Amino acid sequence: MIRKKKTYIIGEELLKRDFVTLEQLDHALDVQKDTNEFLGEILIRFGYISEAKLLDVLADQFELPLVDPAKLSVPKNLIERVPSKISRYYHAFPIKWEHNKLLLAMNAPPEFNELQELSAILGSEIQVVLAERSKIDEAIQKHYGIGASIVDQLSRPSAAAELSPHETHVEEMEAAIGEASIRELVNQLLVDAQKKRASDIHMEPFPNRLRVRYRIDGILEETSVPEKLKRFHPNIISRIKIMANLDLSEHRLPQDGRIKIRIQNEELDLRISLLPTPYGESLVIRLLSPTHLLQLDRIGLSENHLKELRTVLKKPSGIVLLTGPTGSGKTTTLYACLSELNSVGRKIITVEDPIEYQLEGMIQMQVQPKINLTFARGLRHMLRHDPNVMMVGEIRDLETAEIAVRSSMTGHLVFSTLHTNDAPSAVARLIDLGIPPYLLSSSLECVIAQRLVRLICEKCKVKQNKEFMGAGCEACNGTGFFGRSAVHEFLLLDPELKALLAKRVPTSELREAAIKKGMLALRDDGLAKVNAGITTESEVLRVT
Repeated sequence: MIRKKKTYIIGEELLKRDFVTLEQLDHALDVQKDTNEFLGEILIRFGYISEAKLLDVLADQFELPLVDPAKLSVPKNLIERVPSKISRYYHAFPIKWEHNKLLLAMNAPPEFNELQELSAILGSEIQVVLAERSKIDEAIQKHYGIGASIVDQLSRPSAAAELSPHETHVEEMEAAIGEASIRELVNQLLVDAQKKRASDIHMEPFPNRLRVRYRIDGILEETSVPEKLKRFHPNIISRIKIMANLDLSEHRLPQDGRIKIRIQNEELDLRISLLPTPYGESLVIRLLSPTHLLQLDRIGLSENHLKELRTVLKKPSGIVLLTGPTGSGKTTTLYACLSELNSVGRKIITVEDPIEYQLEGMIQMQVQPKINLTFARGLRHMLRHDPNVMMVGEIRDLETAEIAVRSSMTGHLVFSTLHTNDAPSAVARLIDLGIPPYLLSSSLECVIAQRLVRLICEKCKVKQNKEFMGAGCEACNGTGFFGRSAVHEFLLLDPELKALLAKRVPTSELREAAIKKGMLALRDDGLAKVNAGITTESEVLRVT
């Protein structure tokens, strides 16, 4: 069969370099007849070639340099020469001003008409360099901020009527500033946070600016936003309140709510918290995804600890406690334990504040202090439903502790959390609450203290001075860390340790006895992970 000869132009060079096959190129050319798209865009869309390889060919053919605009430092006055809307529409980012010419980074050589349009809009002669589209988008967001083009649109005199939602009806406010634009602005913020693996979004108003920060791998990082965003802070808060069914007219009291959304085929449960400040309401959005729930063998337990915990989970009764500060991953470990136990043959009931994840097959109760549904009251009523496994979000008082202990002694496996610094201190805390040591020794099975450490990014991991660390790359946003794992202190109470507990020995003595039996302190477990090359010593010291 004789294939009809085609004029390939760029395609000939792609074939010459073995970047594409003849069949792939023919398919792209057939598509181009219908869509009139740039050939390279079609090849990238079908996955026939990477953008980096295409740009190599274009740079050679058009004799244009390749740059990474995301890594360049660009003066503010140059950024102001190119409106954010123009930058995003043309995917053109200003790099330099020299010899009365504006140097723009674009992801493809522009057509003559497009170049003329840009020159007329920007009022200067244009010179083009090439860059990957993702790098241009990153630079635009870095220098213009999230939603810059929307903020520019809202800031136009016709749109920026100085209305405050504190003083007007919602309908008037939305008509004045454009409901669709505010909605899009909030959506951009959520999509960007999810893309960067943020667990929380913090929006904090100050006298002269609005600060937006993401918590990524446990560390807060400020993200770039337009300076003018401060003007629309009340409107953003109102939009969030509408989404979470909160009281729009209330600005003096804290409010909490939740929103369920879908971003890029991933369902997210957003926890909303608002606090009043002198400069407006401070907002925190926590992003929770059921798909992020981990199995027991993926939370950082050593093989020995995992085996011991699974032995405890097989017991019909007893108390299992998780300890550590807020944000140490206690809830994730609890859910991992409950997921392992979740089966048709077991009745599992929880009482939580709040319910972090809704799990199929379990009965979950939300604490409601306003109607006196406390942890203790929830536990008491829980017993009437004949559960095998019970989970109480936190032991805060003597009443809750007593019911938990009594439940464990009457044939129930009970899970809960405490806020103590290490595992042995949990014993002292329960005794301080008023639980007799002899009762505790007969019910407590194990205590797990936990902290979260950041993991070294595998894509930029290097070895320096006999230690591994992350050099910083695009995948980890230059931090050198990607993801987190837990370090543990695993106190398994055998008969000998239970005898010491019953004697009410000091915490230090209980700790020494546990270490002699093989318990690793938090720091030692962390250092074992350092030796394994998955985290750094500074990370372990930071959390322990």
